[in-house]
Amino acid sequence: MNWQVLMALLVGSIGGVIIGAIPGVGAAVAIAILLPATFGFEPIVGLTMLLGIYGSSMYGGAIPAILLNTPGTPVNALTTYDGYPMTKRGEAQRALSLAYSASFFGGVFAIVCLIILAPVLAMVAPHFGSREIFLAALLGIILVILAHRGQIMAAGMMAFFGIFLNTIGLEPAKYTQRFTFGQTWLTGGVDLIVLVLGLFAISQALFLMLEKDQTPHAERVQSNMLGGFAELLGLKRVAFVASSFGVMMGSIPGVGEFTAQFLSYTYAQKTSKHPEVFGKGSPEGLVASEAANNAVPPAAMIPLLALGIPGEALTAMMLSVFYVHNVIPGPQLFQGKMDFVIALYIAMLLLNLIVIVFLLFSTNLLLRITQIPTRYLGFVIMTLSFVGVYSLRNSPVDCAIAAGFGVFGLILKRLNLPIVPIILGVVLGGIMEVKLRSAMARVSSPIDFVNRPISAILMLIILFVIVQHIRALRFEHKQRQLKKQNGEDPSGQSVVAPEGF
Repeated sequence: MNWQVLMALLVGSIGGVIIGAIPGVGAAVAIAILLPATFGFEPIVGLTMLLGIYGSSMYGGAIPAILLNTPGTPVNALTTYDGYPMTKRGEAQRALSLAYSASFFGGVFAIVCLIILAPVLAMVAPHFGSREIFLAALLGIILVILAHRGQIMAAGMMAFFGIFLNTIGLEPAKYTQRFTFGQTWLTGGVDLIVLVLGLFAISQALFLMLEKDQTPHAERVQSNMLGGFAELLGLKRVAFVASSFGVMMGSIPGVGEFTAQFLSYTYAQKTSKHPEVFGKGSPEGLVASEAANNAVPPAAMIPLLALGIPGEALTAMMLSVFYVHNVIPGPQLFQGKMDFVIALYIAMLLLNLIVIVFLLFSTNLLLRITQIPTRYLGFVIMTLSFVGVYSLRNSPVDCAIAAGFGVFGLILKRLNLPIVPIILGVVLGGIMEVKLRSAMARVSSPIDFVNRPISAILMLIILFVIVQHIRALRFEHKQRQLKKQNGEDPSGQSVVAPEGF
């Protein structure tokens, strides 16, 4: 009931909706810009604000996805499949109402699951020692890489580049310099916040300023949005399964919203009485997408709070807030600071209530916000980013490093290469190094790493994931070979020999 916590919750939740509704910004950019400001707050205040943005941005992202066929955040891309066709046939209000109600159901369902799991986490977490946390972080890195289907090599390179960036500066045991090349400004290493602001915020600002101005226009909708809750009762099976997928995928490091949405959408289509309308304005498809992606943020807090391992870029940013205030997430958090954990749960419940009330009465106001010119947005993001970087240590060097990573991030975006593995490589690489050093004092042979039940299970999961991925690659290779033998190219088109052959 601290007024600062309530104010942070209000600002974060409503601000997250607004940011999510603006195409081209997204929660990652907003959290990156706000990170330096949250370091001056109490831990619960700073985390509540960031959680508000993280959990509510997907609500707002559904608005342009449905009305303009332009997802406000990347995870709302699947919402366009059925949301925009409903708008084109005059059902914009129904689509928005369904999206809001499905998002609310998914978010609350995940928080309830998190509350139920809290006693289990409190019992299991203390059994995770250095070896188990090292293997869990290694599993997270592997899953992050394998989650980028079609770009696994690139994602692996980016993840290992992030691990390399973490090694720059003084190493944590004997404080010897690594990869500093005698440069004093590299002694402190590459600051995570500077890296985040460069790769996410400044690169996005450059991207927006180099693009042509876009001012989309959407028709106003009626303000009554309560009809979706009644319609959701008829689709409760889809909402429940989609939310369950969101909880399961969110709790696994490196998986996240896209996998949860894909599984939920596939399930909804295969079990629907009308699968032919999916992608053409199916309410079931819309509910599956929105319920799944909003169930992920609360579930992503499970590995973060229980083990101190972030599952994706946004929780990696939140981890820095924990560290700045000397609140170390992991097994000890549930034993020594259970009141802090409960406060986070209550904050997440309240943010869903605040957001749904705000959206029921302000959708048309948010439509005006979507019409802000993109170049103006880019200029504002760039200015706020450099202010945030400079405020960390009043260092022009930090601004130069952030600008360099901003250009690098822009290049990666132009080449359609993943950025998130870099951040997770930095964070998980640091965790892996510290835990490996600690574990090595207790092991005398490699088998000692897996001689305990939890570590053995984690190693088996790692081996299973790798073997399954290799099997999938072999299967795809065989399918391509069969298509070539049958006179088709890999895309399934018939191959016609040029004249004269």
